[in-house]
Amino acid sequence: MNVNFGLAGKTAVITGGTGVLCSEIAKDLASNGVRVAILGHSGDKAKVLADEINKNGGIAIACNADVLDKKSLLSARNFVEENFKNIDILINGAGGNKKEATTSEENSFFDIDLESLKWVFNLNVMGAILTTQVFGELFVKSKNGCVINISSMAAYHPLTRTVAYSGAKAAVSNFTQWMAVHFNQNYCVNIRVNAVAPGFLLTKQNRFLMVDENGAPTERGKRVLEKTPMKRYGKPSEISGAVLWLCSEAASFVNGAIIPVDGGFSAYWGV
Repeated sequence: MNVNFGLAGKTAVITGGTGVLCSEIAKDLASNGVRVAILGHSGDKAKVLADEINKNGGIAIACNADVLDKKSLLSARNFVEENFKNIDILINGAGGNKKEATTSEENSFFDIDLESLKWVFNLNVMGAILTTQVFGELFVKSKNGCVINISSMAAYHPLTRTVAYSGAKAAVSNFTQWMAVHFNQNYCVNIRVNAVAPGFLLTKQNRFLMVDENGAPTERGKRVLEKTPMKRYGKPSEISGAVLWLCSEAASFVNGAIIPVDGGFSAYWGV
C-alpha cells in the first residue's frame, strides 16, 4: 500500500497478528513507517512475520502472548516497552469462529458444545477487553492513543448458523462504543476507540461455510455473494486501508465508530 497516512514513527501492537487479516495490517503499517509488535499465540509464526517485515525494510518484533491471560499480556507489554518505549496504537485482532460452535445438519442448536461457545466468546470479547485493559493503561499515562477492534457483518445482522460468533461480534461493537466514551469521560479526550466491520473474506474460520471440498461455492457462499452488491469477497488489503485511516490523524475526530468495509453488504436487504 503506497498511501501515506502520516503514521511514521508510531508504534502499534497487534494481537492475532499472524492471521490473514492482521498480518496484512502489520505489513501495511510497517510500510508506512510504523514500528510493529506482533503478538501471537504461536511465537514462531509471529517471528516469521516479523522477520519478513524487517527484511523488507520495516521494523517489527514478535512476542508470544495469550490474550486470555493477563499475566501473559503484562509480560508482552513489558517486552514491547523495552524495545519500543512508547506505544501509540493497539489493534485487537485476535478472534475467530469454530465449527463446533456453529449449527449444521450434524450439530443442532441444542447440541452445541458449551466449551466451544465459551471459546468463541472469550477469544473475541474477553480477549479484546483484557488486552485493552493492559495496553490502555499506557494510553492513559501518555494521554494519547488509538484502539482498533475487529467487528463483523454478523454484528449488524445476526447470521444464520453462527450463533456464538454473531453474538460475540455484536459484543465487540458494543464494547468499542462503550470504551470510546469511557476513556474520554474518565481519562483523556485524546484516546480514540473504533472498529472495522469486515464484509466477507475467505478465511480459515469461515471457509468451511463458504466453499465445499472442491472449492466451489456452497449455497451459503452463493447467498453471500448475491447479497454483496460488489459481487465478490473482500481482500485483506481493503480492510487494512480502513484500519490505517482510523489510526491516522485524518480520522482524529472519529471515535466510537464501527466502520463497515463490506462491498455494500450491510446496505443491501436483497430487494
